[in-house]
Amino acid sequence: MMEWAERVSTELSLQQVARNKRSIEKMHAEESADLLICLKERLEFYPLGKSEPFFFHPNSAAYRTKRPLEKDPLIVVSNLKSGDSFLDCTLGLASDALVASQRVGDGGRVIGCESHPILSYVVQQGLKQYSETPHLMDAMRRIEVVASDAVSFLQKLESDSIDVVYMDPMFTEEIAEATNFTALKGLADSGQLTEQWVTEAKRVARKSIVLKAHFRSHDFEQFGFVRRVRPNTKFHYGVISLEQENNF
Repeated sequence: MMEWAERVSTELSLQQVARNKRSIEKMHAEESADLLICLKERLEFYPLGKSEPFFFHPNSAAYRTKRPLEKDPLIVVSNLKSGDSFLDCTLGLASDALVASQRVGDGGRVIGCESHPILSYVVQQGLKQYSETPHLMDAMRRIEVVASDAVSFLQKLESDSIDVVYMDPMFTEEIAEATNFTALKGLADSGQLTEQWVTEAKRVARKSIVLKAHFRSHDFEQFGFVRRVRPNTKFHYGVISLEQENNF
């Protein structure tokens, strides 16, 4: 654990301190800083003033990938196939990226952008080390995590270089049941969809651009996504199909 803590400290250029059995609350008070705790099985990130940690776990991907993937709403709307490339512009806990990785297989490629450097690192390490869902081990190891905001990363990519570009910006309306990011309120990137973001996605994507947003969101219509209504759910998907455009 000490060797791991030293490596994390070096890779992130963070000060390393001993916990000495202190509570998180006491450490926050004494160190006046965010905390990244190295445990035997995982990293836990405690933003200053927060008592609930952010740590990697596969979340909904654990059960979504045990169902027929061809029926998963994300796979259906994106038309993602084995061997395709997939860019998740808003990685979060990588749940959607894991579903995509399971779908594209060894011959495909999945990249995930996370703008917050510590969150990016925690998820990256989790994808390398998590072992409690054996059926997802290969899918986890395939995901490439990039510490960057979506627009900046898209601007570095060549045109028509990714099959599916996916974006799931933070909802402007909170979903009460969504507790996975409680620790990150006020910290995670809450940037909303922009014309530049969509324009860059159109340039980079070959097959489709997919948006996930709250069912009350006007982003679908504003940015030209065809909304796929999902009855009795709090969020919908929208798609811009580029294959049809490229055929003309």
